[in-house]
Amino acid sequence: MAERIVVGVLDTSAGRRALEWATERARSRKASLLLVSVVGGAVGAVGEGPVVEAAIASANAFLEAHARNLEAEGLAVDVVVLRGDPVRQLVSATAGATLLVIGSDYRSDDRDTPQRGVHGLRIVAGAACPVVVIPDVATEGRRGIVVGVDGSPTSEAAVAFAAAEADRLGEPLIPVIVWTPVAVPRGPKVYPEQYLTSMQALSEEALALALAGLRQTYPDLDLQSRVERGYPSEVINRLAATARLTVVGSHGRGAVARFLLGSISHEVLAALVGPTAVVR
Repeated sequence: MAERIVVGVLDTSAGRRALEWATERARSRKASLLLVSVVGGAVGAVGEGPVVEAAIASANAFLEAHARNLEAEGLAVDVVVLRGDPVRQLVSATAGATLLVIGSDYRSDDRDTPQRGVHGLRIVAGAACPVVVIPDVATEGRRGIVVGVDGSPTSEAAVAFAAAEADRLGEPLIPVIVWTPVAVPRGPKVYPEQYLTSMQALSEEALALALAGLRQTYPDLDLQSRVERGYPSEVINRLAATARLTVVGSHGRGAVARFLLGSISHEVLAALVGPTAVVR
């Protein structure tokens, strides 16, 4: 089946980076693109109709201009302007898609205390396909595809996605598993050496099992495995700061969890430092 990449298009720096990222992938994978803009905020106020119509016309012209440029390069491109809640509309657009690419909705008046908007997190949680979130961060000179591993079926999907990206881009694959000692609520955190050694060994075994068979599929893949002690999202974000792409799994499940992510994927996105894919 041909790959279909949906792109949430916004006229922002992060939005433009997202479109560039999706376009590069579409070229290399011979995938088609669906460019989507959402006009929201309508509340039924008097005189609102012409404002909404003008916004839709402007968004459509914006998308069509991008589409013409991309079609001139030989890419297959469709455009659509939707009305309503941006989260629900973008989530609905992922039905049947292979990938959704969006720019980060970072917002902060103080660069020392960055904040992530809730729209991006809710879109990732509700999407029917993997989602790549692109922040307004330059990634020139970065190397490697980092992937968080925890031995779950979702983690297997994340490893498969990351390995395919590493092979496509000619990048090293950096699978990382992080183990955290049992929390000690009071008193000094002193652990027996035997316990620490055992935790490290069990984690190394779990990582080796998660990567079993990868060499057969990608014999030339440069594997740079990491087993680290610490807290998973902190370790992943530290490695992500110098990586070309980071991949994590989402453990959100079912209707009740529709707009929830697993805690680690949520924390990675909340402190986004580079392009990040969330895979189910």
